[in-house]
Amino acid sequence: IPPNTGSIARLCAATNTPLHLVAPLGFKIDDKHLKRAGLDYWKYVDVRLHESWEDFFRKHDRNHLLYFSKRATQSYTQARYQEGDFLVFGPETRGLPQELLDANAKRTYRIPMMGEGVRSLNLSNAVSIVLYEALRQLGKV
Repeated sequence: IPPNTGSIARLCAATNTPLHLVAPLGFKIDDKHLKRAGLDYWKYVDVRLHESWEDFFRKHDRNHLLYFSKRATQSYTQARYQEGDFLVFGPETRGLPQELLDANAKRTYRIPMMGEGVRSLNLSNAVSIVLYEALRQLGKV
């Protein structure tokens, strides 16, 4: 969803964190809603677009990938974040593919939700929660 991606881009600008996007995106990078959500911060965001998950995996060490899903059993606070880690989230509507989560169960985490009837957190909120926990553990905030 463009507004979520725009909000995440703004977060990345505020924390000096590269934003990796893996196609297919479901929207165009030049979408007006995407730009509006990111306001005038796009020039401060290091956006890296990958053509597919295979393209992303070829370029990056899988040992530095941490996955996030409401279907995980470990809390995001149990992760031991390291420099160079990638925080991997899927689309808000369906999350990451189950086969990806199954293959990486030991590196998959969730954000606990206490309220009943809530299917998931807003994607940009979830990314914010996890990114700031990672930065906290790394002594950057």
